[in-house]
Amino acid sequence: MDSLITAAARALAGGDPLGALKRVALREDPPALALRGIAMAQLGDLDRAKILLRRAARAFGPKEAVARARCVVAEAEVALAARDLGAPDNLLDQARAVLEDHGDRANAAHAHYLTVRRLLLIGRLDDAEKQLEHLDPTPLPPALRTAHELVVAGIAMRRIDTRTARTALARAQQAARQARIPALIAEAENAARLLDAPAARLIAQGSERPLLLDEVEKLFASKALIIDACRHAVRDRKTIVSLATRPVLFALARALAEAWPKDVARDVLLARAFGAKHADESHRARLRVEIGRLRQKLGKLARLSATERGFALEPPMGQEVVVLARPVEEKHASVLAFLADGESWSSSALALALGSSQRSVQRALEELALAKKIQFYGHGRARRWMTPPLPGFTTTLLLPAPLPND
Repeated sequence: MDSLITAAARALAGGDPLGALKRVALREDPPALALRGIAMAQLGDLDRAKILLRRAARAFGPKEAVARARCVVAEAEVALAARDLGAPDNLLDQARAVLEDHGDRANAAHAHYLTVRRLLLIGRLDDAEKQLEHLDPTPLPPALRTAHELVVAGIAMRRIDTRTARTALARAQQAARQARIPALIAEAENAARLLDAPAARLIAQGSERPLLLDEVEKLFASKALIIDACRHAVRDRKTIVSLATRPVLFALARALAEAWPKDVARDVLLARAFGAKHADESHRARLRVEIGRLRQKLGKLARLSATERGFALEPPMGQEVVVLARPVEEKHASVLAFLADGESWSSSALALALGSSQRSVQRALEELALAKKIQFYGHGRARRWMTPPLPGFTTTLLLPAPLPND
């Protein structure tokens, strides 16, 4: 490997993509194409990065299997950053196997982390944890140890396990400082700040206040009966009843919980559950049916009693009723929550992450764009959606640069 390639690789390893481009910008040989692709990815030009990495992979000869595998891994990370979540996993798995067979444990581990990060992004926490069990970060370089701890923290935050998350984030920040990569340090610090930002709102007896993730964890461990509007469920510390597929029942449960300990008039329940402005006897009959179904769903968690003007929620003696809601609620809050990471998403990737149909997601995106809450670029299948960019935002990648002694 010549001196310019070596210098460019070291610049990328140190988080200096511009320095790398100065050395290889005009070269067309396979190693230079690969390094240019990684540099463009770190600068945020993901489309150009993908083209360069594919050219490099094709240009490497049959005896350069490790170099080709590294290009595949780098392209997989570009796809992850571009939120191209529908790409097949078999190419990445094959590349990882090649790297392991040739003793390149660092890049093989990096490929493994890409798989785990994708699983985390689409909400498959159990699968992500199983994959993580096979990875020991101890012998890895600092950048990959940072990646490991960020994944551990991400899973813990989704599980509402703040102690594990804080410990992992502290290790991630320490490893990022050892790596001396500014973008990586910023990523670890931004992740740590999430634990000190409002994660939800608590609504109880006519008042509301923001909750940190630590406070949400304490709430779940308390004796309270919680109507969880984040996951559309009713729960106490022992039992969770999901109403995610029963929106009418959840709307009734939330309306009753927000009024607790008072009752709720039938007209109000009809408006909340069915959007009925002028209720007739058929609406009232349907309300009785849905209340009966909600009684059956809740079981021993709470009773629903009829009152003179409506219905009331009655938890077991001494139990408080609260509503846990998202920090900001609107019609397409879940779509906005994914776009809030600052990355550009395709509608197909959002549909995969949300577990929804692509057409439903496209309608939501179009409504949000009309309201000027999001923006897009590209056309057809190349269209990507994102929130308006924040000043100073930098796309961070953990692409390992191949050095001569790898």
